[in-house]
Amino acid sequence: MPAAMFAALFFTVALLVTTAYFIMGSIPLLVLKHDTPLDARFVRGFFNIYYVAAFVTASATALSFATAGRPWIAAGAAVLAAVAVVLRRRVIPKMDALGAQIQSNYMDAIPGFRRTHIIAILINIGQLVAIVWCLIAVGK
Repeated sequence: MPAAMFAALFFTVALLVTTAYFIMGSIPLLVLKHDTPLDARFVRGFFNIYYVAAFVTASATALSFATAGRPWIAAGAAVLAAVAVVLRRRVIPKMDALGAQIQSNYMDAIPGFRRTHIIAILINIGQLVAIVWCLIAVGK
């Protein structure tokens, strides 16, 4: 097996671990009431770190598969990297705005923050499903 494929395998595993880890970490955070600015900052920080980690691992996966001569898988990983950038630009500012509203006791802020949190988790689960499906499809 060429070295480029070893790198692709390594970064694919890193992408899977990153995605699965943050799913397993973000679901228990739903226990938080999201009623304090500290809760909002913690969840926001958690997702911010995830989006950066997802971008880095997906970009490295895309680059390694492109080097290994697998352009379709590389394109799929590049799409995941782009999705991480888009989500970071949309979800994090929304969480910031809702966190500020929570601090000012705006009543709709808590359900809005919780809904944003759940949607972000569902998108993350969708990404994990897409990654696994792609690996299974390519493996056949």
